[in-house]
Amino acid sequence: MISELEQLMYEVSNTLLTPVLLMIVALFMYSIFQTGVFFTQMFKRRKHFKNYKSYVKEQNVSSCTGYPIMNYLIKEGYSSIDDIEIFAYKKLENTSIITKISPMLGLVATMIPMGPALKSLAAGNVQGISDNLVVAFAAVIFALITAATTYWITSVRKRWYAQEIKDIMEMHKDK
Repeated sequence: MISELEQLMYEVSNTLLTPVLLMIVALFMYSIFQTGVFFTQMFKRRKHFKNYKSYVKEQNVSSCTGYPIMNYLIKEGYSSIDDIEIFAYKKLENTSIITKISPMLGLVATMIPMGPALKSLAAGNVQGISDNLVVAFAAVIFALITAATTYWITSVRKRWYAQEIKDIMEMHKDK
């Protein structure tokens, strides 16, 4: 009974390797895409910094390119700081989630090939050990690079958005 359960778990875990590897590759590609989006946003923020400061002081521009929280305020109007903070969290959500799940997927993709690698070790098949370890280490490297990239992007955006929220609060402190 237990040996059948162990065999079933082994078979199921091996079938999960391909979807996990595909998810890691997809998240890696998404992190590359987000890096491009991040640098585009950074350049827009620098280019339109004067518009942003003008809006903070005089509230007289129609948009602040590169400043999504302030643009939300311009478009939706000020109802409460809670709504603005929820919008900011939503803007950070994707990269924040990827930062957390990609190392988990990397660990899963590392552990799944270890079973076949240990079986190969027991059978004396050095090539089988090597093939499985290559997959395991490549997967964890991709996952960790993905996590590091999205962590950096999320951290900088948190600072940007916190500054925007602070400026909004100062603009509406008397209202």
